[in-house]
Amino acid sequence: MPSHNPTYKKINRRLGKALHRYDMICDGDRILVGLSGGKDSLTLMWFLNERLRRVRVTYELNAVYLDPGFEAGFAERLQRYCRDAGYRLRIEHTDFGVKAHSDENRENPCFMCAWKRRKRLFDIADELGCRKLALGHNKDDIIETLFMNMCYAGEISTMMPFQPLFEGRFTVIRPLAYVDEDLIRQFAAEQDFPEFINACPSAAVSKRRAVKELLFRLYSSNDKIKGNIFRSLSRVRPDYLLT
Repeated sequence: MPSHNPTYKKINRRLGKALHRYDMICDGDRILVGLSGGKDSLTLMWFLNERLRRVRVTYELNAVYLDPGFEAGFAERLQRYCRDAGYRLRIEHTDFGVKAHSDENRENPCFMCAWKRRKRLFDIADELGCRKLALGHNKDDIIETLFMNMCYAGEISTMMPFQPLFEGRFTVIRPLAYVDEDLIRQFAAEQDFPEFINACPSAAVSKRRAVKELLFRLYSSNDKIKGNIFRSLSRVRPDYLLT
């Protein structure tokens, strides 16, 4: 990717800002990258791998894909793509998605599936000696999660770019936290990333989808709203909140 490419430059600058602000990656880190097959995680893997060639900090990348067990999966295609790209990928076939949508589950299927996937990711990280888990959540995801938690959980919270867990044993990092989804979509198209279709039956009707549509209408009314919402997450005034 030529350094003068405007999409590359924008993403690289914002990713670098997040990495440096939160000191996300240190020399010698072993990092587990959660690959879903979507444009976000593919872009994250591309940039973290590309960055290894031009920075002094050295780190090890291990990617993992947890197949949720639906028919028409894409695990083999993803394996071929990663092999051709030179990525180290581990694939685990699970029944997390299938069971989450079965009659035996009385909870929200997305919550159950996400909980099981996250738990397994930490187990794999521990097995591989990785103390950091890199996820592809972007700026839009962080805003959407804020609204989801307010609307459906009755609390003000969202995903953090840098989140130590289990008394510092593991740390979740989100290097794309400052990157807009539109930029990632554009980069994925320019790189001609393969499209891996999500077979989850809840993908098109989830709460996140509803919030995304709500925010899209809000953003369309004023191009400053999105930036203001994101900035507000680091400009909280506790004295003006209910206690």
